Amino acid sequence: MNLSYSSDDLAFRDEVRRFVQQSLPVDVRDKVLEHRHLDRDDHVRWQCILQRRGWGAPGWPARFGGTGWSPLRRLLFDIECGIAGAPRQLPFGLNMIGPVLMKFGSEAQQARFLPRIPTAEDWWCQGYSEPGAGSDLAALKTRAVRRGDHYVVTGQKAWTTYAQHANWMFCLVRTDPEAKQQSGISLLLIDMKTPGISVRPIETLEGMTDVNEVWLDDVKVPVENLVGEENRGWTYAKYLLGHERTGIAGLGICQRELRYLKRLAKAERRYGRPLSDDVRVREKIARIEAEIMALEMLLLRVATDASQHGPGPEASILKIRGSEIQQELSALQLEIAGPNALPFSPEWLTDRFDGWTPAPGYSAGVASFYLEMRKPTIYGGTNEVQKEIIAKAILDL
Repeated sequence: MNLSYSSDDLAFRDEVRRFVQQSLPVDVRDKVLEHRHLDRDDHVRWQCILQRRGWGAPGWPARFGGTGWSPLRRLLFDIECGIAGAPRQLPFGLNMIGPVLMKFGSEAQQARFLPRIPTAEDWWCQGYSEPGAGSDLAALKTRAVRRGDHYVVTGQKAWTTYAQHANWMFCLVRTDPEAKQQSGISLLLIDMKTPGISVRPIETLEGMTDVNEVWLDDVKVPVENLVGEENRGWTYAKYLLGHERTGIAGLGICQRELRYLKRLAKAERRYGRPLSDDVRVREKIARIEAEIMALEMLLLRVATDASQHGPGPEASILKIRGSEIQQELSALQLEIAGPNALPFSPEWLTDRFDGWTPAPGYSAGVASFYLEMRKPTIYGGTNEVQKEIIAKAILDL
């Protein structure tokens, strides 16, 4: 199998690179490169810029308003955006519920919801995890009881990213408590403005509150917001998670953070010499660079296969390696920054901070990046769960 880029692919990559360099707002780019916090408007601004270019839905078929790109083109696009410091496009609509609606949704649902995702008119969040159902998602207890032309939903979701901004949530609920765990689950689309919904922020290690608890207290959801068939939500959930896990690999982010790591090693000094002169530091950087190159080759292979088959169990391998490499990058950045990473203030990460501003090149965001990168091996299904999937689906154990 030829895993190199063709001349057409390289020309496309250069086109994307030029566009991002010219169109990405400088203030948004600087936030990303400095490991600072992006607010809602930052995400929406970039998404609208991409949509005006016709690239708002890079992974979607043209008939649903997407670019119609191959998985390889989509990969090149993601890499260039990541390297340049562009915000990650919000995955919940584009990469998760969008593909599910294309495959399993009704025509009415497709017509109603899909056009509003690339335009950022709708902001989706994911109602999956619960206090007692994280890695064991099938143990969820949020109930949905049908009463006439509505479901009445009661329960609690946890770790719901960006629920404070979202106006819609795709939510796994238990519709048949008597069936075995996976068989009694359905997928509902819930308007976040519906009475009975409460959103409560959870502060994470780096001091941010982008994840939330969502409480649902007798929330009425129209029956037409059921995706597919009742009690078949586990099938749709697994399909969605395959798309999510492929995106977590974050090759463009890894390459961007590798560049930052190399700059940091040149800037930080020990005994009057840059740390990049230290053979042990160079060895660590070379090792992680080799791992990123291997990740790129794996992504190329999966992108080539996905053109025919869609995401499969290989997505679990990508999720594991991509998340582990991101953690290794953040840990090495923290090690190289040393004491300069200590003056960490969560307020500096936001636009609300009105005080000390670090000098250019200062490593004030390294600590926050390290703390934030504790999450990728957990969300999207913990890496331990991914290893079980690999054992069953690939190794037949």
